[in-house]
Amino acid sequence: MRNENNTLSVREKISLFPHSPGVYRYYDSSGKVIYVGKAKDLHKRVAQYFVPPERLNVKTRLLVSKIADAQFSVVNSEADALLLENNLIKQYKPHYNILLKDSKTYPWIVITNDLFPKIYLTRRVDRSKGTYYGPYSSVKNVNYLLDFFRKNYPIRSCNLKLTSDAILHGKFRPCLDYHIGRCKGCCIGGISFKEYAANINEIVRLLKGSVNEVIKEYENAMKQAASELRFEDAQVYKNKIDALKKHYAHSIISSATDTSVDVFSLVIDGPEAFGNFLRVRGGAVIQSLNLGFKMNIEEEAGAVLSTFIAEIESKFGTLAKEVVVPFLPDVEIDGVEFKIPVRGDKLALLELSEKNAREYLFNSIKQKQHTDPDEYKRMVLEDLQNALGMKALPKHIECFDNSNIQGTNPVGSCVVFRDGEPSKKEYRKFKIKTVIGADDFASMKEIVNRRYSRMLEEAPDDLPQLIVIDGGKGQLGMAYEALCELGIQDRLMVVGLAKRMELVIRVNDPYPLFLDLNSQALKVLMHIRDEAHRFGITFHRSLRSKSQIQSALREIKGVGEQTERRLLMHYGSVARIASASLDDLSSMVPQSLAESILKALNS
Repeated sequence: MRNENNTLSVREKISLFPHSPGVYRYYDSSGKVIYVGKAKDLHKRVAQYFVPPERLNVKTRLLVSKIADAQFSVVNSEADALLLENNLIKQYKPHYNILLKDSKTYPWIVITNDLFPKIYLTRRVDRSKGTYYGPYSSVKNVNYLLDFFRKNYPIRSCNLKLTSDAILHGKFRPCLDYHIGRCKGCCIGGISFKEYAANINEIVRLLKGSVNEVIKEYENAMKQAASELRFEDAQVYKNKIDALKKHYAHSIISSATDTSVDVFSLVIDGPEAFGNFLRVRGGAVIQSLNLGFKMNIEEEAGAVLSTFIAEIESKFGTLAKEVVVPFLPDVEIDGVEFKIPVRGDKLALLELSEKNAREYLFNSIKQKQHTDPDEYKRMVLEDLQNALGMKALPKHIECFDNSNIQGTNPVGSCVVFRDGEPSKKEYRKFKIKTVIGADDFASMKEIVNRRYSRMLEEAPDDLPQLIVIDGGKGQLGMAYEALCELGIQDRLMVVGLAKRMELVIRVNDPYPLFLDLNSQALKVLMHIRDEAHRFGITFHRSLRSKSQIQSALREIKGVGEQTERRLLMHYGSVARIASASLDDLSSMVPQSLAESILKALNS
């Protein structure tokens, strides 16, 4: 309960906090809980918030400015503090805490407490009705698992209220499952309690992950039956072994190991974190869950991981004795050993978990592309800003490309992106004027110089935050030289994007920047580069086409620029000029010239 003695200031209250593990709560002026935290030492932890403001980040300063009251609860250990913190966050939903983004209910498998237990999927947990296993991240996977159990173990699917008296008095009639061999007829006494319970026990063992252990028992039973010449029984065991191996083939890490661990991985992306949890028992992954978290103030990675662990423990129960993590959480839990693997099966498990977490991150970004386009664009631009180490968000990006074939019709192109989207009305085309021949480096310098010379005259405050050059060090160096001559090299960032390996080249950096091929940052750069290349190639092709038209008419003696333009405007193409009659063409030019044109074009 909160202390009603509010005469003390917040600073005076926290000075009285004990040096014990526990949970602290901050309240605003309206009495609402705005932050819940855990601590190994309450006094030391809370004191870290009340330091000179310049030592805190912006969001934490905002939190501290809103604190009107502070209270605490002492617990016995760090683990207890972690669980209490998790429960209080769920209860109060404080604005400044790490909040769970995932609010959906997950499917569970329940085995009922009936005389002949049923097994089915549910999203509502009522422990009085039976034993629950899960939660599972996919309904599809649960249904696949239940289908496997029903095909290999004769368990009932009906909703009959079976009692010993009702079965003895023949109250029920068997259903279709009995006739097709899916059920042995619990309702008519076709199977004993002991035999049915044995099937349920095997299913429970499989749900708990004892797959290798069950397979080994079946193999021993099969050999025993074969040695006693009970070949039909041996075949039954063999069928079960084959079914188990086929079903769990994708989950078994190594048939030679009985690894039993819990695995956590975490990918932090700005103010959000994406985690994956794997529960491995007897060498098989029996549960996997992805969770997302939103951080409203900056948090250490260890604190986010602790929150993730607490949430999983509340869903799945007690953790394994060995827990594999990418880095250590900021709490210690009695009876649990945290390990950061460097080789072997456990490292492979951690890598598998991290792969799932990254996929969850990418899927979350893709979903935002449809559900919240503005937020998606902001996230993509922030990803690019962080990847390149930029000070400003690259809301305005421009990209340059050169095009020529064997030195003919050299051109340049500039495409403009604003807020992550093409601004086609601002695209610009350049005919190379000062460079003779195929000199991509000099051509790049010319078009960059022309582009920003004009921009400095017309819109000096509209320079882009980022310039992308389609090419390697040579093109980038000449572009940077042009920017230096204009004196704007410090007002923006310029990078080159080399083809083939998609390497990001930076000015005065001898080593290229390798971006993840799946990262949004690299995809943005590639999209802009490809758009500049497409735009430049289109312009270049149009010039080549015009030059070919010019050569066909201009090579005819007597045809000048004005005659060529007049004929093309009238006929529309060289092909139509060639197919025109002499009388028709003579109405446009002298007859002698018309004869020369038709003779030249049709030769």
